[in-house]
Amino acid sequence: MAPLATVAILSIGEMGMGIAKLLVAHNYRVVTNLEGRSWGTTKTPTRELKRHPSKPSPPTSPSSQNPTTSYLSSPTRRSLNRNPHQHRLQQPTKPQENPLYFLDLNAISPRSARSIAEIFSTNAPAITFLDGCIIGNAPSQKPTPTPNTTEARHHPKTSLTWSKPSIPISGSIASVPASFAHLSEILNFKHISDDVGMASGLKCCFATMTKGFTALCIQAFTTASNLGVLPILMEEMEAKFPALLKTAERGVTSMPPKAYRWVKEMEEISAAHEEDGGFESAGKGLFNEVAKVYESVADDSVLGEEKTERRKRGLTIEDVAAAMGEGNAAKRKKSA
Repeated sequence: MAPLATVAILSIGEMGMGIAKLLVAHNYRVVTNLEGRSWGTTKTPTRELKRHPSKPSPPTSPSSQNPTTSYLSSPTRRSLNRNPHQHRLQQPTKPQENPLYFLDLNAISPRSARSIAEIFSTNAPAITFLDGCIIGNAPSQKPTPTPNTTEARHHPKTSLTWSKPSIPISGSIASVPASFAHLSEILNFKHISDDVGMASGLKCCFATMTKGFTALCIQAFTTASNLGVLPILMEEMEAKFPALLKTAERGVTSMPPKAYRWVKEMEEISAAHEEDGGFESAGKGLFNEVAKVYESVADDSVLGEEKTERRKRGLTIEDVAAAMGEGNAAKRKKSA
C-alpha cells in the first residue's frame, strides 16, 4: 500500500476532531494549529487524541520523510465567520517531492470556492485546491464485537465500525498520488465533478432544506410558546406529521452550539441561490433573513453560550422556545 498522507486540520472543532479521530484510528498522522484558540478548544484535541494514539511510522518509512499532505479546512471561530478568506497564503519554501493539497470543507457558496481556488492558483500554484463539503454528523465510533483474529488483535481500533458523513469533493483529481485512494475510502470522499464549486453548491442546496427547516421550526416553536399554544402545536404535529416532528426536535435541540457558525453559512447559501439559482434578491434573499434567525440565537439568547460538550440549555423544544422568547423580549426591551 502507498505511504499514508499526513493530514493537517486547520482550526479544529467538533467536526475536525471527529475526522482526526477517524484518521488516527487508521494510522494516519494528524496535525493541527491551536495557536490563538480558547483553553477549552485547546484542551479537547489534546485529551481526545491521547485516547486514540496513532502508530508512528518507522524512521525509514517514506511517509515519515516527505509525506503527501492534505489540508482539511474547517474553521469554527466567530472571527472567521465574517472574514473566511482573509488568510495569508504562501508558496512552499522548499521543493516538494510529493504534492500538497488543500481541501476546503467549509459551507460556502460556489463563488467563494472559485475565489479561493483563484487565490491558490495565483499565490501558491504548487498547492492543489479541492472544493469539498461535509454532509452529515462528525465521524464517531460504533463499537462492535471484535473478531478473534490476528488482524483484529494487531489493529483493534480499525476493527471498530464508524459512522461517517459523506464528503463530496470537486476539482481535478487526475494527478492525485496513490495514497489518495486510501484517504478517500477512509473519509468517504465522493468525487462529483472536475469543476471547483460543485461540491460547495451541493452543500448549499442540502443545507437549504435541513438548516433552513430548523430555522423555520425555531420561529414556529418560539412564537407558539409566546402565545401559549406550543403543547397544542406539538400535539397536532405528533398526530399529523410525527416523523417531521422528530426531525424538528433533532434539529432544534442540536442547533444551539452551532448557531454562530451557521450565520455566515446562511449568507453563503443566499449568495448561491442568487448567483447560481438565478433568484435575484439584491443581497436581501430569503436566507439572509434565515441568517438573522441564527444570529439571534447566538447573540440574543443564552443558547449562544452553549458548548457541544457542556450542554445546559436548549435540550428540549420547549426550552429552546423559552430561551428564544426570553432573549427576544430582552432585546426588544433594550431597544425600546
